[in-house]
Amino acid sequence: MDDRDGDDDAYAKLVRRMNSPRVVIENDVCEHATVIQVDTVYRQGTLLEVVQALADLNLVITKAYMSFDGGWFMNVFHVTDDGGNKIRDEGILNCIEKALETDAYMVKSMGKMLLSKEHTLVELTGTDRPGLLSEVCAVLTDLSCNVVYAEIWAHNARAAAVIHVTDQSTGTAIEDPRQLSLIKELLYNVLKGLGDYRTPTVSISSPGVIHIGRRLHQMMFAARDFERPLSTEDDNSVRPSVTVSDCPDRDYTVVTATSIDRPKLLFDTVCTLTDMQYLVFHGTVNTSSDEAYQEYYIRHVDGLPVSSEAERQRVMECIQAAIERRATEV
Repeated sequence: MDDRDGDDDAYAKLVRRMNSPRVVIENDVCEHATVIQVDTVYRQGTLLEVVQALADLNLVITKAYMSFDGGWFMNVFHVTDDGGNKIRDEGILNCIEKALETDAYMVKSMGKMLLSKEHTLVELTGTDRPGLLSEVCAVLTDLSCNVVYAEIWAHNARAAAVIHVTDQSTGTAIEDPRQLSLIKELLYNVLKGLGDYRTPTVSISSPGVIHIGRRLHQMMFAARDFERPLSTEDDNSVRPSVTVSDCPDRDYTVVTATSIDRPKLLFDTVCTLTDMQYLVFHGTVNTSSDEAYQEYYIRHVDGLPVSSEAERQRVMECIQAAIERRATEV
């Protein structure tokens, strides 16, 4: 081997080590929560990956501080288990550290990541209505499909589903092109409601690697579930309160959201901002009793803050939808 190849390999390893996240977990800093500090090189999607890892480990984030400084992104999270207790189990603490220190931050668990190539992935979006799920399952059963895993969200009269199926006769992915075409055709007919001006979508593929929660957010966003039906009666007392304002001295847009606290709230908000192509430079999350307050200083990936009233309104609507979606999870 050429000496230069060895030098290049050593340099690449050094760069990876230098750019790897630094994770510190402490149980003595806060009386009521375990404190996790994650410092990493800043790039688009970094915050989402960290928050996704914490959410997939079923950790409850009670406070969070996020700040970008000199090319590094510094994050501090106060977390508990779902019972409100500190994380003291050494096995779980090691799992948290390993998950956050890996390049992909991916926790491969059922319901979060599905990696099997033995499944066929069916993705659906359409108008929600009573009995829709039963009709979809009936079609799949009639077509000799076995449902391995399914997750369905419904919000603002829109529905999205990620369904993993196998062929009942083989227990593996469906490969017959005619059967796949028939599945797609019949599911489309089920989703096509009478008088629905929005076209449903049906896609069938091999699953590969997907994060189901993030994929459902993307599908609902594409289905424009942030647009409330005209027949909906607004009850602003129970809806999330979202504001989008200017911070002209720092050239940021400030997004705040006050809502009922619940698991995975931070992930849902950051996921939507990321998929809308916004970068979070600073942020704070505080929870008290059943209420959560989130504040983010953002810019679009082009480096500009929110620049029009229409864009401001869209950000508000999309953050509200992101917070509300999981509450209607089926």
